[in-house]
Amino acid sequence: MPPRPTTRAVRALAAGSAVVVTLLAATGCSGSPASDGTVTAPSLTTTRAGEGGTSGTTPPSSTAPSSGTPSSGTGSSTGTPSTGATAARPAVVTVARDLDVPWAVAFLPDGSALVTLRDRAQLLHVREGSAPVVLGTVPGVAPAGEGGLLGVAVSPTFARDHRVFVYYTGEQDNRVVRLTFADGRATSFTPVLTGIPKAGFHNGGRLAFGPDGYLYVTTGDAGNRPAAQDKGALGGKILRVTQDGAAAPGNPFGTRVWSYGHRNVQGIAWAPDGRMYASEFGQDTWDELNLIQPGRNYGWPVVEGRAGRAGYTDPLVQWPTSQASPSGIAIADGSVWMAALRGRSLWRIPLQGNGVGTPQRLLEGRYGRLRDVVSAGSGRLWVVTSNTFRGNPGPQDDRILDVAISSLR
Repeated sequence: MPPRPTTRAVRALAAGSAVVVTLLAATGCSGSPASDGTVTAPSLTTTRAGEGGTSGTTPPSSTAPSSGTPSSGTGSSTGTPSTGATAARPAVVTVARDLDVPWAVAFLPDGSALVTLRDRAQLLHVREGSAPVVLGTVPGVAPAGEGGLLGVAVSPTFARDHRVFVYYTGEQDNRVVRLTFADGRATSFTPVLTGIPKAGFHNGGRLAFGPDGYLYVTTGDAGNRPAAQDKGALGGKILRVTQDGAAAPGNPFGTRVWSYGHRNVQGIAWAPDGRMYASEFGQDTWDELNLIQPGRNYGWPVVEGRAGRAGYTDPLVQWPTSQASPSGIAIADGSVWMAALRGRSLWRIPLQGNGVGTPQRLLEGRYGRLRDVVSAGSGRLWVVTSNTFRGNPGPQDDRILDVAISSLR
């Protein structure tokens, strides 16, 4: 499949203001403790419509010419290696650069990765030390606004079945498609889950296989708020399905729905003990990190952030929307690592017993907007920037960075 021509979005976004975080049952923060143990710093909240764009609006697209050629950045380093990084490998290595709106990363068993480019609808094969290879354009993708080619997940039995799954926005809906990746080629595109509502924003789109071997799919409310509370609708949910798109055994309602009451979940990951976590865009007040449990109602649109209301599950952590706009998450080294778009940071949330510790804001403003973070093993993370959409792209943007966790202290 030949790659199609495209343009690079260069929308600008003003930087956020001072850090404001509310922690549940956390200590060591500034601010005044409430009677329920919550610690809240002085807050500044703003309204935003989409994924961390200009307050209260989703700006129209503006474009500038792009070279259209993703590049390998292997051998280049960014920043100064810390004492925790080995001399043989810098703290930060550029794995790939000059990418146009990269959205998701999924590792293959050999340590290389598949990467989606949202607006080009292209699937890349990325291997450190080599230039990214364009596998082709995924058929049926209709990029618009925050929609396009979004999540990607590799089958846990890839060595046997060579299956890969992608989530994309088409002309009529969002959908999950299964494909075969073998001998350097992506073929046999088969829809397995269709009819997920689409819009210019709130499309969800994250895919990941859980430790139980089933595929988890995040969907946005697509602007239809009541749908998030409708257990019979696909919008505003986390879904759990088989590789054929059917409801997985043991789902709480006997349907594909695993949890509901979501506005726009953008990241999902599991701790070694099997607990599932999800990052979620709020609207006017709070972005969230949630502990996901089957059948739970996470409140949207009735509740945003922590409310303490019966029947709704409160977040573990909440941030003002100006400080997060959370996207992908990873779990490594005893913490949740959360990429932040509008917050232009990487957040570390320590996992402690049945709760969380004090979040730590890292890389603030250093690489701009961050779209995804994935554990690369061996004490490293792959971090994906997102400056070619609503950002201020630098000469090498967008990039995939290989970051030593030991340098993030």
